[in-house]
Amino acid sequence: MNRLSLIGKQAISAITLGLAALCVTASAAEMKISLSGAQEVPPVTTSASGSAVITVAADKSISGSVTVTGMEATMAHIHEAKMPNGNGPVIVSLSKTGDNEWSIPADTKLTDDQIQSLNSGNLYINVHSATVKSGEIRGQLK
Repeated sequence: MNRLSLIGKQAISAITLGLAALCVTASAAEMKISLSGAQEVPPVTTSASGSAVITVAADKSISGSVTVTGMEATMAHIHEAKMPNGNGPVIVSLSKTGDNEWSIPADTKLTDDQIQSLNSGNLYINVHSATVKSGEIRGQLK
């Protein structure tokens, strides 16, 4: 094999590896989450339920929505707790986008510490109602 041919093959390999790395970096992690009163801390007895699809991109932007049934939701948030079964402060307030739907506002990004909390299972969605002001249904982001 001549030297020029070898250099060409190495260049193609480098380009291929670079494109593969770009695809991994540009990919996003999608989470499908079920929300229930049983996941509240402490648990809540309710027939309400919910589902969410949340996506976190490589640039730490977060998007998605929550749909609820069996309740009149008044607020929905993403909270950060110090442990998976704990309670913590609001880090993202969701916007009401339909009768039973709440969405993460456009251009929302997580901090490095919040990404670390996500990876540790310490972020959760909490949907509040007039009946249960502290939160009627909840689901962990995993």
